[in-house]
Amino acid sequence: MLLSMTGFGKAVAEADGKKITVEIKSLNSKQLDLSLRLPSLLRESEPDVRAEIAHTLERGKVEATVYVEQQGDDSVAHFNMPLIKAYKERLESMSVELGIPEPDDWYSVLMRLPDVMRSDVTTAASDAECEALLAATRGAVEGLMAFRRREGEKLERFFAQRIERIGELLREIDVHEQERVGRIRARIEEGLAKLTSVEIDRGRLEQEMIYYIEKLDVNEEKQRLAQHLNYFMETMGASSSQGKKLGFISQEIGREINTLGSKSNHAEMQKIVVRMKDELEQIKEQVLNVM
Repeated sequence: MLLSMTGFGKAVAEADGKKITVEIKSLNSKQLDLSLRLPSLLRESEPDVRAEIAHTLERGKVEATVYVEQQGDDSVAHFNMPLIKAYKERLESMSVELGIPEPDDWYSVLMRLPDVMRSDVTTAASDAECEALLAATRGAVEGLMAFRRREGEKLERFFAQRIERIGELLREIDVHEQERVGRIRARIEEGLAKLTSVEIDRGRLEQEMIYYIEKLDVNEEKQRLAQHLNYFMETMGASSSQGKKLGFISQEIGREINTLGSKSNHAEMQKIVVRMKDELEQIKEQVLNVM
């Protein structure tokens, strides 16, 4: 089955009165491009988190963000009242000495001054917090992979419809192919008939006619295109990541369709080729999203 490179996952774990939330989202990319944002408290766990994500996701432009919230009623930040009081006294003294009015809004002035808040948050995470971070990371990755599987199922249905449509168009070519040969032969003979002053060796003409028509034969291209369509469907059903391989098969399908167009020499067949190309372009756009 296919996996999309687009996905989102979120998970939460708790430890030592803290709630740790991990959010991961991914978009398509040729390689794994991982951007990780961690709070300073958990910075030491960055290598482990990166390894956990990279082990499963393999490819994609991945953004992972970690949030930490303090649980319970215990405050982790306090007003530094002695310092705030000292700031106010100094400002009042400055007002008298410089002869300038005191501020109308003391709160806004004092709260902008350095160190008016005192934090009780520890500067290093405990072992339990680190384990909770990795557990939340695994949960977020699992959620993202479930999202990728759901999107992959949609891609499978989309590709199957496009491949089936190209196959139907390929069968439509058979209707016009014999008519095309007859028209080409008639057009050549009609042109030669106008050359009244030229003697024509009918045996040599027949040989050249056969050679020319053989050059326009598209049976090999039709067979190879049908094989590529079947191979695309077989590859979609493989268990491992197949995005790059499907991209290569799409290129081969495109080559055969282009050759059909250049050799067709028939208006209706060329219209069919254009419709094939339209279906193939839709496939190529979405193959970029496949793992």
